[in-house]
Amino acid sequence: QVQLVESGGGLVQAGGSLRLSCAASGRTFSSHAMGWFRQAPGKEREFVALISGSGGTTTYTESVKGRFAISRDNAKNAVYLQMNSLKPEDTAVYSCAAAASPFMGVPTTTGLYRYWGQGTQVTVSS
Repeated sequence: QVQLVESGGGLVQAGGSLRLSCAASGRTFSSHAMGWFRQAPGKEREFVALISGSGGTTTYTESVKGRFAISRDNAKNAVYLQMNSLKPEDTAVYSCAAAASPFMGVPTTTGLYRYWGQGTQVTVSS
């Protein structure tokens, strides 16, 4: 059974930092794009940061460029999101995801990700 388990969310003041972790089990995702999506109340889920299987290609949504950094450790089957200079508008449930198929680059379309974690709440207070 494939599982993605996120950790590291919480409450932080604006300007602070958090590091999210996602541990995968049940299969290896070293050739699959993985990444982070978020969903704020009343809004659609959006991609935040994505990374290719090798880790050589990353992409970020415009609003987090320069503040967030995604990385992965294929030996641990894990992906991380370092979030700095957090803003209240970053408040959302952050979910880890893995692409349905390997060698897809870094697709930003939610529907191309088959495996999802339960999500972790990130709340940024002003």
